[in-house]
Amino acid sequence: MNRSERVLFNARWSEELFDSYRTRLEKQVGPIPFQLAETPFFISRELREFLFSSATAIVEELAEPKLLAELRKAVPERFFVRGEPALPDCAQVDFAVVQNPDGSFEGRVVELQAFPSLYAMMTLMADAWADELNAFPELAGSWTAFNGKTRAEALEQMRRVIVGDHDPREVVLVDLEPEEQKTVPDFVTTQLFFGVESCCITKIEREGRELYRRTAAGERVRIRRIYNRVVFDELEKKGVAAPFAWGDDLDVEWASHPNWYWIWSKYALPYVKHRAVPKATFVHELREVPANLGDYVLKPLFSFAGAGVILEPTAADLAAIPEEERSGWILQEKITYAHAFEAPDGGAVKAEIRVMLLRDAPGDLPKPLLCLVRLSRGKMLGVDFNKGFRFVGGSVGMWRD
Repeated sequence: MNRSERVLFNARWSEELFDSYRTRLEKQVGPIPFQLAETPFFISRELREFLFSSATAIVEELAEPKLLAELRKAVPERFFVRGEPALPDCAQVDFAVVQNPDGSFEGRVVELQAFPSLYAMMTLMADAWADELNAFPELAGSWTAFNGKTRAEALEQMRRVIVGDHDPREVVLVDLEPEEQKTVPDFVTTQLFFGVESCCITKIEREGRELYRRTAAGERVRIRRIYNRVVFDELEKKGVAAPFAWGDDLDVEWASHPNWYWIWSKYALPYVKHRAVPKATFVHELREVPANLGDYVLKPLFSFAGAGVILEPTAADLAAIPEEERSGWILQEKITYAHAFEAPDGGAVKAEIRVMLLRDAPGDLPKPLLCLVRLSRGKMLGVDFNKGFRFVGGSVGMWRD
């Protein structure tokens, strides 16, 4: 973090400041259903450079043709979708903030996924925090959340990826019951910025190779591009079937293509050699249970939002995984989160930074654009581990340009 700005912000923080920030957001998107952190995360130049360069190097490694051929095996046959592009539109690389012996901060990869994230909502959160910060002379300045781009350039890049060359009415953000998702503020912001409405996957209508939806006004409109936010394990858990088979020959574009949800995922972690990636091993490839098992975490490969992670695995936990499912789990070296900064109430806060990458043009590798941040004081970053704490939850990474 940037210590000087943290000290200035903490001195100015008040309940009124946070209430003003929240009100700015809720006037535009409605109630926020997830825990909203009471502070932005001030990312120092050194930490930004480490995170952005590491995320760039990791996606370059993942794009190597021989490795890609291996990673494509992760796509389940029942979920394979035609028309997969050579590279994904976007990627997310989640880093735990750790501290080196010399006191400097770096990041260690917790997980990664070639799947959209809260691009629009992070922009809105950065806007709101910039307005609040600029109310104080000592904190005023050209606040930004974008890597090497102006706000206008970043929004245009998002528009090109989400909307493409289409009329926004013929583009739809698809999820399962989007109005019930905790990410609904991002869906509202996506419509606010780009004119793209959301739709439940079960309400899509098929006619031959074409897909249709009903607008909020009830008009039936052809879908030419899908901004895909469907989490596959949620579909399976709830027993929901799409109104089309994933392998069907459909006349529709995807952003991002569903196959990449599987190809660049925790499945890729054992293959990545970058120093920011802790050592990971597929459970089915373990020759013996490590003697230092307490130094590892046990993770299912395709769960979402940390579901199923075992922080203190035992030999019994490993043995309990059925033989046919062992290739779907990894044992990863445990990461020790740093006390990244001191909150205004004096308590230490841990941070996980999602570097959100987006491609400039079709066929380009996605590059770092902005940072979603999750703050925690609990054992893990989930809501269940942070009940009753302040200065935890969702935030955005910012710095003075």
